[in-house]
Amino acid sequence: MRNFDLSHLYSNAVGFERMARELEGLLDQKTVAYPPYNIEKREQDGYRITLAVAGFEREELELETENGTLKVKGRKAPASGERQFLHQGIAERDFELAFKLSQHVEVRDARLEHGLLVIDLARELPEALKPRAIPIGQNESLALPN
Repeated sequence: MRNFDLSHLYSNAVGFERMARELEGLLDQKTVAYPPYNIEKREQDGYRITLAVAGFEREELELETENGTLKVKGRKAPASGERQFLHQGIAERDFELAFKLSQHVEVRDARLEHGLLVIDLARELPEALKPRAIPIGQNESLALPN
């Protein structure tokens, strides 16, 4: 893995410190393979994250958003009784995933169905940021005298 030093960008950029920190964070991220998940683009401003959480109960899963990051945690309750596996292919370990959300992306719904945790997201632009047409009026003071 290569190490990139972005500190030289700080001296030439005013107000972009947050973006540089996020770039550094992206470069430092480790690839997470458990649990497997999909990210889909749906409609124009809709997204869906689907996590394979076989064996987890609703009470063992936790979702929270903080500072533009969606965190998904799974804490597996200890199994009651002793089990002897001949083969264990279903992982029953705790996990924590973090997804960086783009600006104005909000969680709309989360549900557990058939061993899949489905999280629907949507981009909701505030009215002030939506494109709007500006009518061009006629300025009477600039008209030439007759």
